[in-house]
Amino acid sequence: MTKPRGFEFWRSTLKGARYVVAPMVDQSELAWRLLSRRHGAELCYTPMLHAQVFVRDANYRRENLYSEVNQEDRPLIAQFCANDPEVFIQAALLAQDYCDAIDLNLGCPQMIAKRGHYGVFLQDEWDLLEKMIKLADEKLAVPITCKIRVFPEIEKTVKYAKMLEKAGCQLLTVHGRTKDQKGALTGIASWKHIKAVREAVNIPVFANGNIQHLSDVQRCMEETGVQGVMSAEGNLHNPALFEGCSPPVWEMAEEYLEVVEKHPPCSLSYVRAHIFKLWHHTLQIHQDLREELAKAKNVAGVAEVNRQLKQRCQVKEFYESEWTRTDLPFPHWICQPYVRPPQGSKKKKSRALEDSDGSNDSLSKNKQKKKARNPNKNFCPELKPKYIKCEQCGNPKGNKCVFSLCRGCCKRKAFKEVADCPGHGLRFKTKALKQCNSDTGGGQSNGKPNSQTVSTAVHDPL
Repeated sequence: MTKPRGFEFWRSTLKGARYVVAPMVDQSELAWRLLSRRHGAELCYTPMLHAQVFVRDANYRRENLYSEVNQEDRPLIAQFCANDPEVFIQAALLAQDYCDAIDLNLGCPQMIAKRGHYGVFLQDEWDLLEKMIKLADEKLAVPITCKIRVFPEIEKTVKYAKMLEKAGCQLLTVHGRTKDQKGALTGIASWKHIKAVREAVNIPVFANGNIQHLSDVQRCMEETGVQGVMSAEGNLHNPALFEGCSPPVWEMAEEYLEVVEKHPPCSLSYVRAHIFKLWHHTLQIHQDLREELAKAKNVAGVAEVNRQLKQRCQVKEFYESEWTRTDLPFPHWICQPYVRPPQGSKKKKSRALEDSDGSNDSLSKNKQKKKARNPNKNFCPELKPKYIKCEQCGNPKGNKCVFSLCRGCCKRKAFKEVADCPGHGLRFKTKALKQCNSDTGGGQSNGKPNSQTVSTAVHDPL
């Protein structure tokens, strides 16, 4: 049976999905996806999965995909980050029976992606990307899709998109920001770039960026002609965004916690992060409950903080006095987007200047704690150490590793070769020799364990 392609794939497998929840690391887990689907989302992505870890670690596969199988959670696209065609295909083959398509992340702009050499930091390596997409299109039983960021130039972005389409990409999500537009520099996404891509390719296109309300979704589809619109931050602050309503925060929080209880396990860090996002505006006022939420040890503790916030917000006097304390369009206990302060605001400029002179008063609480532990600590970006990559996986290597590898790769190599690495605290050879000596009552003359003894002396650490 041939797999559906292009618009056929979008119409049949994805059921013509228009409202899409983005792949979000540690945030688009099963419970959140189910909540979003209850409130209008028609397609969801898994959090970004690391292809190399997915291949080598059965626990990672189970915790991040296999244990989250749910018939209500379809259609579903599993997203991977990767920079090696063979590893990417191995991971995708292990995942394809649990989703409706495999997505290659070419849009993550974070520092961890830069260090690992994946995400948007592959957007200039067209030969590699073409090879990865072609191989996936040939080997997989499900379609291959991509999520990209744009180049500053519209022409180059269009050329990039057409290259991916020609290689075998069956659906393209275009985030209308460049790789440098992140954090304080996020700015406005360019729908012009997205429109140009949509007009140039013959596969479905999803738009991502500037989506805070349902009216933005409708306007984006009209202006760009895309088949669907993806939301990330807008969805995190209001999971009912695609329904076009803004319910009280506690309603969404209570419903989410209910879903978490029905579909365990769900990491407490994920739950806490979602409640922080939902209550973001209110927690700026009630700092005491912010601290309580951060200290919560279980879901019941998070639910108790949510109950207290709800109780405070429902007090009549609170309604009358607290609403005027913010510049928000709605009361802060109503689900609504978080808008970052505009780039170059006075506050940010002065903070940047203060940071440069090393004044403790200008540092965040976290940085002040680090400064207290190490008075010589400097937070100037130019003076930060440059990480040397692991020779095998591209992650930062251990500074004192005898093999010039990261801890994970070093552990496997040291185990395989029965060697020691003092830099990572690994003592496979030492332990094997010690075991040999105890077994033979004084050890062997050449000081080396034989292979038969080693096999019983060392146990697989992975």
